[in-house]
Amino acid sequence: MSINAEIKVNGKSYELPVVEGTEKEIAIDIGKFRSASGLITLDFGFKNTGSTKSAITFLDGEKGILRYRGYPIDQLAEKSSFLEVAYLLIFGSLPVKDELENFQESIYEHTLVHEDIKKILDGFPSNAHPMGVLSSLICSLTAFYPESLDPSSSWKDVNLSINRIIAKITTFAAWAHKHQQGHPVNYPGKYEDYTADLLHMMFKLPGKEYEVKPVVSRALDQLLILHADHEQNCSTSTVRIVGSSHASMYASVSAGINALWGPLHGGANQAVIEMLEAIKADGGDTDKWMAKAKDKDDPFRLMGFGHRVYKNFDPRANIIKVAADEVLEALGVDDPILEIAKGLEEVALRDDYFVERKLYPNVDFYSGIIYRALGIPTEMFTVMFAIGRLPGWIAQWKEMRENKEPIGRPRQIYIGENERDYVAIDQR
Repeated sequence: MSINAEIKVNGKSYELPVVEGTEKEIAIDIGKFRSASGLITLDFGFKNTGSTKSAITFLDGEKGILRYRGYPIDQLAEKSSFLEVAYLLIFGSLPVKDELENFQESIYEHTLVHEDIKKILDGFPSNAHPMGVLSSLICSLTAFYPESLDPSSSWKDVNLSINRIIAKITTFAAWAHKHQQGHPVNYPGKYEDYTADLLHMMFKLPGKEYEVKPVVSRALDQLLILHADHEQNCSTSTVRIVGSSHASMYASVSAGINALWGPLHGGANQAVIEMLEAIKADGGDTDKWMAKAKDKDDPFRLMGFGHRVYKNFDPRANIIKVAADEVLEALGVDDPILEIAKGLEEVALRDDYFVERKLYPNVDFYSGIIYRALGIPTEMFTVMFAIGRLPGWIAQWKEMRENKEPIGRPRQIYIGENERDYVAIDQR
């Protein structure tokens, strides 16, 4: 039975259809409201506006639920690999053995990049932020693969672009890191897995061996899984709206990287480390800073605790907390910053103030700890986030194109000057 909603404006009624999702989510379809009434809706930041129907990710912040294609995030993080999850998000189902092996092999084949890309890399100053470098190198793929610019490309060509971008983003990320360090770049090799290859490219020094501990590569693999998609967030919406103009996948993902770069979006785990460093510089008294966090008149806020979407708990946090503990134990890192983090975590998990308000450590808190323990500089944290989010961006871009969604074009309410006549400059 169809259900309609009724909106009354100045005594006139308008009936709008109600849409229900598979998880019983309800929405009012306002697609034809403007043509019928001449009115638009106003929703700053699109906080209450659904921009699409999607079959990729289900998120319920009130209940702490996150599922990719129906699979709970904890099951995927425990039992799956990042490339298997990437396949799931992009193609809609878990791969059988042959499908996964072919997918992995194709990605390994495309990790090498054209040598001319090194010339682009060398054009950046060594202090260039690696997110800017990554975004530029990803967008440069349109020049090396101009066929990707054709909006009528076959899905065979699109799948080739998918494999290329997943393969090359780790090379670009590692090269951005090496460039910032002033080190020669490492080339990709077929190491134990996707994350081990990334770590080799980032940290291997000339003439020295670099061993990746399995617990480390597994923890990084889990982090990438946990970040792989998160519904219609800022960067994902950016990828979809850029892609809606029939821009190439490379250009759309490059735009998503720039959106993620913003400190209100992808910089949360970097903010955690910066907070911990500030506490250390102040003497490292965690009790003092937890008291400041509880003081409503104090501007200090705990970074990495609570979540703007998850009002109960972040389902990803418990998973990565275990991995963080394992990494710290395996590496035996002696870092006062990480000791401060442990102190904050202990207080937050038992203090009534934080427990009652559900201000638990979230995935950004633990991911910052892991990246710090691995020796990844804070400027690279958002780059690691982008590598993880890439499959979600690709899946969303692909879904939008398959559904033949129209070009994005939000409306506005104009609040500027009314019509006025031009005045010559000597008469102003």
